[in-house]
Amino acid sequence: MHFVEKETGQKRIDFNEKLKSNKILRVPGAYNPLTAKLIEEIGYDAVYVSGGVMANDLGFPDIGLTTLQDVSTRSYLISRVTNLPTIVDIDTGFKSCKETIETFEEFGITAVHLEDQIERKRCGHLDNKELISTEAMVKKDDNFKIIARSDAKGVEGIDKMIERCKAYIDAGAEIIFPEALHNENDFEKVRKELSCYLLANMTEFGKSKLFNYKELENFGYNIVIYPVTTQRLAMKNVEDGLRDIYENGHQNNIIDKMQTRKRLYELVEYEKYNSLDEKIY
Repeated sequence: MHFVEKETGQKRIDFNEKLKSNKILRVPGAYNPLTAKLIEEIGYDAVYVSGGVMANDLGFPDIGLTTLQDVSTRSYLISRVTNLPTIVDIDTGFKSCKETIETFEEFGITAVHLEDQIERKRCGHLDNKELISTEAMVKKDDNFKIIARSDAKGVEGIDKMIERCKAYIDAGAEIIFPEALHNENDFEKVRKELSCYLLANMTEFGKSKLFNYKELENFGYNIVIYPVTTQRLAMKNVEDGLRDIYENGHQNNIIDKMQTRKRLYELVEYEKYNSLDEKIY
């Protein structure tokens, strides 16, 4: 009961139509459902659920310790509160790509992306990654949008990564996520070589130069994600605030950095629930 108007099918249709618009889709990460509501209110095109963020939120590093249940449950809770399409990072498929794809389709997700690393994966902007075979990556169930992510650039180089991506396109992938590209030359080279929709990852503190979304649109990219941005913003402010309270013994210095009760109630649509109570009781 979240006053969401659009069913799953419509969200998927919306996503497809947006991709065809030739305008880049801006997609911030949501680390919880409330953030997803804020993303929609501000006017972004979709919501992203990062596997790394889910791991961090559980107190783990992003090295493949989360389970299908961990990520699918949180993704469902996030997707059900918004009219926007939801894209989810499913790492390397949680041992069974078939079960994983079926689970996320059933949970109302619009698209997922699958990596070509081995099972014990590492963050795409870290070093010392190993890769699964092209043959293993291209086996998929074509139920909804599957984005093929390649981490091969840091291991095999950009040309080999492009070869892998072409194999994924031949296997039916409509969207490619080339991870950890460095600069303008990398982004432009991938665009020139691949005839499909492309996703750009603008994560902070990584290997990629941080471009304005208009620059990425001019490069020919179709989606830009900001996967960890909201979690980083939140955790920095929480840490600063807690340290201030610990040192000073009160919150008075940081009240202006807090979301007000009024603003929170607006975001969770408190008055709509009040109206519903009146109708029921």
